[in-house]
Amino acid sequence: MGVIINQSVKNMLTTYVGFGLGALNTLFLYTYFLDQEHYGLVSFLLSAANLMWPFMAFGVHSTIVKFFTSYKTKEEKDKLLNLALYLPLAISLILGGIGHFTYEFLLNYFSDGNELVKPYVWLIYLLAIATAYFEIFFAWAKIYYKSTFGNFMKEVVHRLGTTILLFLVYFDLLEVNHFMYGVGLVFLIRLLVMGAYAFKLHSPTLKFSFPSNLIRVLKYTALILIAASVATALLDLDKVMIESYLPIENVAIYGIGVYIATVISVPQKAMHQITNPITAEYLNTRNFKKLEDLYKKSSINLSIVSALIFILIITNVHMLYELIPKEYSLSILIVLLISLVKLYDNILAINNSILFNSDYYRIVLAIGVLLVILAFLLNLFFIPRFGIEGAAIASFLAFFIYNTSKLILVEQKFKMNPFTKQSWMLFGLTSIFSIVFYYWEFPFYPIVSIALKGGITAILYISTVYFLNLSEEINVMIRSILAKIK
Repeated sequence: MGVIINQSVKNMLTTYVGFGLGALNTLFLYTYFLDQEHYGLVSFLLSAANLMWPFMAFGVHSTIVKFFTSYKTKEEKDKLLNLALYLPLAISLILGGIGHFTYEFLLNYFSDGNELVKPYVWLIYLLAIATAYFEIFFAWAKIYYKSTFGNFMKEVVHRLGTTILLFLVYFDLLEVNHFMYGVGLVFLIRLLVMGAYAFKLHSPTLKFSFPSNLIRVLKYTALILIAASVATALLDLDKVMIESYLPIENVAIYGIGVYIATVISVPQKAMHQITNPITAEYLNTRNFKKLEDLYKKSSINLSIVSALIFILIITNVHMLYELIPKEYSLSILIVLLISLVKLYDNILAINNSILFNSDYYRIVLAIGVLLVILAFLLNLFFIPRFGIEGAAIASFLAFFIYNTSKLILVEQKFKMNPFTKQSWMLFGLTSIFSIVFYYWEFPFYPIVSIALKGGITAILYISTVYFLNLSEEINVMIRSILAKIK
């Protein structure tokens, strides 16, 4: 776990810097510098692009990670990377052609209710293709276990660019109507920098020559495309459907609650950058003993860190909402349900990596497609009845069923699960801390209250985790930090 812990900590730090900037943007700059309609527009366009980019990438970012270590010569590896460059380009051109001939239809779709979206529909395509190729080049770097720079580019750069653009709007140096064009430019710059870094790590000979096992690779790529689209759809379907049923400002209100909860996913995202290629290597070499050890250790370590974040969010959520304008109304239910989804994701640790790098990804694909249909129907039922809280209920139910299905699948096919005795102790500890500290409030200014209450909660939680010895790796880190302080 040495390399994993080292890079995971670096990735987690850069990711939290990014989430810090994101929190600044989401909770303060967007809410104070833009009106609700334009904030909702930003949220909608980014969510729509997130639904689209997996189709453009066509799953090759996952294919690189799975197959790269199975090739022994540079020539074969170059052929795989050539495929990764040319296939998404072909798919993007096809989708662009379809978009060109259906552009009037898309404009007419937004002619009733949310007129503000119409001038920016084409930006969805630009944002999607920039994100697709960025993810491909990021995967390119991860196969060399170089995830830190890519993680910085993914989590920090576009948020920093957005912060700068928001201040330009505030100081009247940029028209609010041009703000989204600036966001598109930031995504393009991020893509170019990541591409240059990937080519520096491995510069393939560019030619129309593809791997000898092309049929097997394409079959995997096509199925992973659908699997990746499933995951993305489950993440952003709710926001897109809110725009269809409710005024667009509701997308912004819902987005704030989701963003607060999404902070819990940072440790899992940080560790995934390094554990995904390692999991693929263990599966390729059939080293199942090391795989199970990685499964259990990554689960308890992720659970400990994410549970602390969950506790801090749930027990301070009232104070967080006091810092933003009153029109962005608080919904504890949205924050709680999405937080539980993200906590469940962390508990499963490398579950996704095991399934998508194994021969059982087809089963996950079938489950995922059914779950997207279910999520659509759940949103269709709950949003008209309960508004944005209905979207949270639909997402929670869909993700709970999806994650549980994947947990059961790994248990059945690999005879392993992520749980240990320490896992159950941690679940009890998390419940106790969440309930006890939720009702404990300080009568101070919100930032002071959050800092004071959060600090006390974190110290007590970390101390309890240490003395219960829930994770040897985390205890070693704590002792190392204490030694440096002394």
